[in-house]
Amino acid sequence: MLIDLSHPIEAEMPVYPGDEPVGLKQCRDLVKDHYVAYYWQTGLHAGTHADAPMHLLAGGGDVLSMPLEHFFAPGVLLENGVDVPEKDIPEGAAVLIDLGAEHLYGAAEYYTDHGCVSRELCDYLMEKKVCLMGVNAPSPDHPPFPIHKALLGVGIPILENLTNLQQLKGRKFTVIALPLAIRAEGSPVRAAAWIQDEDDAE
Repeated sequence: MLIDLSHPIEAEMPVYPGDEPVGLKQCRDLVKDHYVAYYWQTGLHAGTHADAPMHLLAGGGDVLSMPLEHFFAPGVLLENGVDVPEKDIPEGAAVLIDLGAEHLYGAAEYYTDHGCVSRELCDYLMEKKVCLMGVNAPSPDHPPFPIHKALLGVGIPILENLTNLQQLKGRKFTVIALPLAIRAEGSPVRAAAWIQDEDDAE
């Protein structure tokens, strides 16, 4: 079973304050043009997406430089961004953190009132050499983005604007969040959790 962790891409979807709006419109008609086509104009941080090191670090690598294995890995869900978990996180895991903000998606408060990942937890994740970190918020931190810079500085990509994380509580899952093969600082992803509970093994 797959659980979709992505917000839909649509015209006038929520974007980070100051970013250009998303444009998605039909430009070809089946009757008139004999085929349907849409035009999509977007910044790379709208909706569910991945950040690569060059987003905030001089000389950092782009999305295409990051191994695909970082975006397809056994997942771990943490229920807050402050506490170091009592359970051990396996090295190389994809860690998703419920910051409790996804119900605000589309509201102004989503960008101003979301929780953050603590530096203590960030250091722990880096020590564990996790392959990525994802949050159901627009960011794991606020300016000047110390958590971003720490994680990206050691090559850990960040997933932002995830959803449906509550459905993963108590489940065994693999994170699938492949970015585009794009030479840029970020990329939209279709993030999903592949549930691997014993009852779903078939």
